[in-house]
Amino acid sequence: MRPELLSPAGDFEKLKSAIYFGADAVYLAGKAFGMRAASGNFTNEELVQAVEYAHERGVRVYVTVNIMPRDAEYPVLERYLQYLQAIGADAAIVSDLGVVALARVCAPNLEIHISTQASTVSAATCMAWHKMGARRIVLARELSLEEIAAIRTALPDEVELETFVHGSMCVAYSGRCLLSQYYVGRDANRGACAQPCRWIYSGEIAEEKRASERLPIVEDGGESFIMSSKDMCMIAHVPELVQAGINSLKLEGRVRSAYYTAVVTNTYKMALDAYMKDPAGYHFDSAWQRELDSVSHREYDTGFFFHNPKTDPNLVTQPGYIREKAYLAVAVGSADEQGRVPFVQRNKTVRGAAVEILAPGCPGRPFMADAMWDAAGAPLETAPHPGMTFLLRPPFPVQAGDVLREG
Repeated sequence: MRPELLSPAGDFEKLKSAIYFGADAVYLAGKAFGMRAASGNFTNEELVQAVEYAHERGVRVYVTVNIMPRDAEYPVLERYLQYLQAIGADAAIVSDLGVVALARVCAPNLEIHISTQASTVSAATCMAWHKMGARRIVLARELSLEEIAAIRTALPDEVELETFVHGSMCVAYSGRCLLSQYYVGRDANRGACAQPCRWIYSGEIAEEKRASERLPIVEDGGESFIMSSKDMCMIAHVPELVQAGINSLKLEGRVRSAYYTAVVTNTYKMALDAYMKDPAGYHFDSAWQRELDSVSHREYDTGFFFHNPKTDPNLVTQPGYIREKAYLAVAVGSADEQGRVPFVQRNKTVRGAAVEILAPGCPGRPFMADAMWDAAGAPLETAPHPGMTFLLRPPFPVQAGDVLREG
């Protein structure tokens, strides 16, 4: 069975990027009831356009409705669920028992997926959700691969399993955290997390009855990241993910860039295609890891697929993000009679720079930007203005949607 590749779509640009680079499905949110208030998200009108755009290209759309709503929100929520059903959304991702019950009544044809926020860690819980009407369970990130495989074996085929395989991890259990609310009044459980687990902490801690025994929380260099988790990266373990029987491989990152969406989707699709084409002859291509290293990320690890969260909290050892190749531009047309391709600038590009083209199904292809022209064909030394159109002459075919990045 080939698993679905599920990509994040924080806004319309990211949705298009995910689809162009090979996603089988995307997940996104409306302006309310989703767990990522920091991403652009979609108005009701944009949701219609997103569903139509994706369905025209054979891609499914799952809408997150995974906050824990209060009583006063239910009348609006009921109308919203009915709206999602009416526009043809393929599923709603929910985490609250009351929302599941409401959806079954007011939107009976809307497929229900249970969010990872529900902390599902057993086959028994999966079956309980299924009996309530859920088609798919997004398992808790704290499960090991061995535990996931055992859950899959214990369930009937009609119960689908989805799991995150790449992206940010949370120090809180299944993302349930009160720190953001405590520090700055932003409720992480309603999509407004300020990410205090990523902040730098210093000083000492002491237990109440042992006040004289003060323990430093400062690491070498004077900084301590006592709660910041490493990013998950399972690209080297695609065969094991498929063999575990997971129905959907989920990529985290709705608040990341369109470039991030393109690279991560493209890379996992390459690995998945290679394995499904020839499982016996499959080998891991180190170029795939280099692709994932080209996007902004924290230190990579395999999450809890092979680690026990009770004994290994998977915390970072260095601050912030590791930033690699810059996203320079996106192709917006095909080559003219002189082989020049139009690009729209995202970051400053200069003549003579070493650059790469990222296209669906292959790693970045390098070339030298030895000549540049403006939209009218006049020579350029640099393209400094965001949104400006300029021309380059790559030594290979380029299509609209391909990404230009640093070499």
